[in-house]
Amino acid sequence: MPTADFSFDSGLYDTAALRAVEARASAHLGDAYELMRRAGAAGWRELLRRWPAAQRIVVVCGPGNNGGDGYVLATHAHASGREVRVSHLATHAPRGELARRAADAYTEAGGRSEVYAGGALDADLIVDALFGIGLSRAPDAEASALIETINAQSAPVFALDVPSGVDAERGVAYAPAVIADATIEFIAHKFGLSTGSALDCVGSLAWSDLQISVEAFDRAPVARSVRAEDLRRWLSPRNRDSHKGRNGRVLCVGGDHGSGGAIVLCAQAALRSGAGLVEIATRGEHVQAVLARIPEAMPREVRDAAQLRDALERASVIALGPGLGQGAWARDLQACVLESQRPLLLDADALNLLAERPRTLHADCVLTPHPGEAARLLGIDTAQVQADRLSAARALRDRYACAIVLKGAGTIVTAPDAEPRVIAAGNPGMSVGGMGDVLSGTIAALRAQGLNAFDAAVCGALLHSAAADAAARDGGERGLLPTDLMPWLRRLANPESSR
Repeated sequence: MPTADFSFDSGLYDTAALRAVEARASAHLGDAYELMRRAGAAGWRELLRRWPAAQRIVVVCGPGNNGGDGYVLATHAHASGREVRVSHLATHAPRGELARRAADAYTEAGGRSEVYAGGALDADLIVDALFGIGLSRAPDAEASALIETINAQSAPVFALDVPSGVDAERGVAYAPAVIADATIEFIAHKFGLSTGSALDCVGSLAWSDLQISVEAFDRAPVARSVRAEDLRRWLSPRNRDSHKGRNGRVLCVGGDHGSGGAIVLCAQAALRSGAGLVEIATRGEHVQAVLARIPEAMPREVRDAAQLRDALERASVIALGPGLGQGAWARDLQACVLESQRPLLLDADALNLLAERPRTLHADCVLTPHPGEAARLLGIDTAQVQADRLSAARALRDRYACAIVLKGAGTIVTAPDAEPRVIAAGNPGMSVGGMGDVLSGTIAALRAQGLNAFDAAVCGALLHSAAADAAARDGGERGLLPTDLMPWLRRLANPESSR
């Protein structure tokens, strides 16, 4: 299977890179105000595209360049005959030279401005231009009250570049943050709008490069986003003379007493994702249930590590953890699996056991923690993980020297010597027990079919999330079950025939 290459517009940038691009572009243009003029104009065009009937428009402007973009948009709205007014806090009058220039141009054109003194913002549409990429802490009390007022209105909200209250660097939405119906990003995509609590604030995303050339970017992105349409980059059609031996053997290890369903989900996902053979090592009482549910799988009773060793030797890749538990049986099997040095995926209780006894893993391993498991693996709390998800993923990568899938809204995948990827797919319906077990089987199957650990992790996480999105479109997010993903895994694992 091929390794995927990605285009420029999949790049996700941090604040330092964006400021450097702005400086280089401004120097090239000879007037930094030109960028602000382009941003305001791009915002106005997007506003017209989405809300052409909006007549009464309130633009909430802050003191910096983001506010300046808002003044430019307001000038366009005023020139078009809309009933537009700019609202700003008494402490948020334009400060920088560029913002003052934009505000003066709006006033000279006959635009109306007011100091916000409380109360509703009566409008057909509210434009948020309060804070931009520079915000790195919660807004002060006065700004917070204004943000809460914006969120309380029935009118749709359109954010310029970043919803105010969102940290564009880390993906944190402070309390409160503007909850936008749509956001238009300028120049490049921000990492912080792709993951974490920020995803609840951005709404539908649009993007304008402001006619800045790629040559202005002298820094690499901190990550790249991947979308459902990227699956074909890894999943090419099979040769006509393909056979099961060429598609790998996955060994799923887990399913302690009372947790047999987890290992069944893992095995079923591995088969639906294209593994040639799937073997299950589990408790004896689960064998008949597995045969009844998945006759294509090969379950076997494993009472201790000694009964596992021959299966380890046959496996192309091992998925360890679904329903494993943390008792003596689990510890015995985990020690045996880790000693085998086989390509390996660790999830669920395998991660909790690893957190108790940390060790560096070989490069052909994949760890798939949710934020709570990531916190245990790093010895911090979950809030710290969620406050900077990319840093947490990098710390896990460095500590365990292998591929990491940090699950959650905007799943992050990273590995040593690999550019991180953010999964631009998935939905809240995935918040149900068993979804992680499906992910484990999916990634293991792709690794068994020939992808390296990092590519299998990226493609598997994307395939899993895209299948969940397709299943949710079919019947809704609430009540979505892991088993609902199975037919979609098969369809999307064959992108040449899933259009």
